[in-house]
Amino acid sequence: MMAENKPRPKTRKPMLLSRLEGCGSVVNKAVILPKEDGIISVSDDKTVRVWLKRDSGMYWPSICHSLPSACSTMEFNTETNRLFIGLDNGAISEFSLSEDYNTIRARRDYLAHDSRVAGVVFSLTSELVLSVGRDKFLQWHDSEIGRRLGGYKLNAWGTCLQFDDESKHAFVGDYSGAITIIRVADNGHQLITSLNGHSGSVRSLCWDKGKQLLFSGSFDQSVIVWDIGGKKGTAFELQGHASKVEALFYCGQSSQLLSSGEDGRLVVWNMEAKREETPQWEENDTCQKCNEPFFWNFKEMWNNKTIGVRQHHCRRCGRALCDNCSGFRSTLPALGFEFEVRICERCSQELTDEEKAPMATFHDMKHSVVSIHIDEVKGQLVTCGTDRVIKLWDISSLLV
Repeated sequence: MMAENKPRPKTRKPMLLSRLEGCGSVVNKAVILPKEDGIISVSDDKTVRVWLKRDSGMYWPSICHSLPSACSTMEFNTETNRLFIGLDNGAISEFSLSEDYNTIRARRDYLAHDSRVAGVVFSLTSELVLSVGRDKFLQWHDSEIGRRLGGYKLNAWGTCLQFDDESKHAFVGDYSGAITIIRVADNGHQLITSLNGHSGSVRSLCWDKGKQLLFSGSFDQSVIVWDIGGKKGTAFELQGHASKVEALFYCGQSSQLLSSGEDGRLVVWNMEAKREETPQWEENDTCQKCNEPFFWNFKEMWNNKTIGVRQHHCRRCGRALCDNCSGFRSTLPALGFEFEVRICERCSQELTDEEKAPMATFHDMKHSVVSIHIDEVKGQLVTCGTDRVIKLWDISSLLV
């Protein structure tokens, strides 16, 4: 009797399709063309390039256009083929691409900022071009005539930007770690609120208008999920990186968040999983289990004739404990901790194997990533980084 040949399970990891090389400096952003086997990239070498796949299977530039200053960021609108490029000198250059992606035509320049442009968003619905820069300004212009409509002075460098067409809310991340929410209008603006949760500068933002979730990645190595639509101030932390988080992309079809950054790691977060807010850390003058005084509690140290100990916290319950009483380690995926963190003895005994089950997967991109873009229909991911290399990946096995 012949043995039944069962199909081998498909490996769920990114598969490298192509490496695009030739840029003379850091590639700051790259996006996948939806109607063609191609990629648009901008670089600090002052060029914008359109890479098209040839019959040989290799990608070669069909367009290599030089600009007067380093290209720091870009926004490409697939419906109109309009391309907006932020420059290091503070300007935004708008171009049109031909249908075959072989010709680029200049439309206009927006004199938006006094220094490097960090983020650009084009809203076709609102006919707005929004931008943030190192001059600490959020600016918005009329995309049809190029006229400046308004601006807002931030407290620190603007580092990243997202925009909700329906509510006209702009989400601005800055160098201080704050996220400012502003409602923009033709004749002014309204400051809505400021979100403060990161201890380092916010480097990337991603907005899911369906679930009204805002994702932020920071130099503090964390990702925070802000539930804007719930209007209860709920925020979930995701800890899975060993260095700065530079790039985020949310895949609505599979309810997955992808993050990457300086550590070269791609983390795929399951956002359908039930997650919990991290507990507030309690403060106390003595260990909340053994009552040993902490090193600033001079009175108890004198009374007990002992040396004070350092304060730590259990990541699961938030209690203030000494090192001996919080010496256990475990992952806490529901709280966003995919790596082992400090917990107390009580929590270690209460944890079940089910609670330790991972809610994210990790993949090595083999270069330090500064930007990612995903085409969910094609199941492709493009990464670019400080090594001047653009990588195209097949991630269809991950988007399930």
